[in-house]
Amino acid sequence: MKGYFHIKDEIRILGIDDSALISDTITIVGAFFRGGMWLDGVLRSDISRDGLDATTRIIEMVRQSKHFLQIRVIMLDGVTYGGFNPVDIIQLNEETNIPVIVLMRNLPDFEKIETALSHLPEKEKRMKIIKKAGNISKVITKDACNPVFIQCCGIKQELAARIVNISSTRSNIPEPLRVAHLIATGIVLGESRGKA
Repeated sequence: MKGYFHIKDEIRILGIDDSALISDTITIVGAFFRGGMWLDGVLRSDISRDGLDATTRIIEMVRQSKHFLQIRVIMLDGVTYGGFNPVDIIQLNEETNIPVIVLMRNLPDFEKIETALSHLPEKEKRMKIIKKAGNISKVITKDACNPVFIQCCGIKQELAARIVNISSTRSNIPEPLRVAHLIATGIVLGESRGKA
């Protein structure tokens, strides 16, 4: 699906976010949306905190979903999950054949990231995956005072920016990511109360 493809207002987007860092196993949630308006499904998986399994676990979650053939874009909230468990967006794109858009609220500080990674095993491998995500571009959403930043694979940046705008219906954060975050947070809070 590289290059140009027609973008509908109801384009099927899978937004993925993670839960809070309260244990060694981190829940990741996928919110399957039509554009920025309708939630059509929820996916769930787990990754290890500060591990190196985020890419494979997300690929498995996507490919095993009943929505797999309908997903037109995978949207990630940053390129690391569960602390510093990096996602290889090139591998994710190649193994699902679905374009990937990484959304960030702020430009990453690579010096701070490298410092943080120095406390973890396989620092170089993690940093290589993070930098593989490629060029960063600014996207002006409806909330012009608060632009966001994106990286992408399998799709041109101008098309990725249009998808971000189509799906950002309630804030400058696309609904698939906003809702995935709310669900992931709710699941973990509910589970932690159930154990009390």
